[in-house]
Amino acid sequence: MKAYSQDLRLRVLRAIDAGASQSQVAEQFAVSTATIKRYLKQRRKPVMSSQRRFQAVPTGAALQAHLLAQLQAYPDLRREEHCRLFQDGYGLQVSPASITRAREALGWT
Repeated sequence: MKAYSQDLRLRVLRAIDAGASQSQVAEQFAVSTATIKRYLKQRRKPVMSSQRRFQAVPTGAALQAHLLAQLQAYPDLRREEHCRLFQDGYGLQVSPASITRAREALGWT
């Protein structure tokens, strides 16, 4: 089923705000009362921006370039310890899986 338009959502919410009952609004705009309840619930929650709110994690070549020096300095550390060191050194959190992928791309065993 295709999602309703943003315009319809706004008109439904305006009608509810104007004092109409959910059943009246549902009949008027041909939507279910469950849809109206969902719109009301979503409106109560803070809406996250479509922009990323987190700092981008270095991927590919950027992570590999920084990680190579770290691997050469500390060759015997485990992945989790490399994650911690990377976060301490560069202020960015990376997952153990990212460390593994970067090590494989560098040919590091």
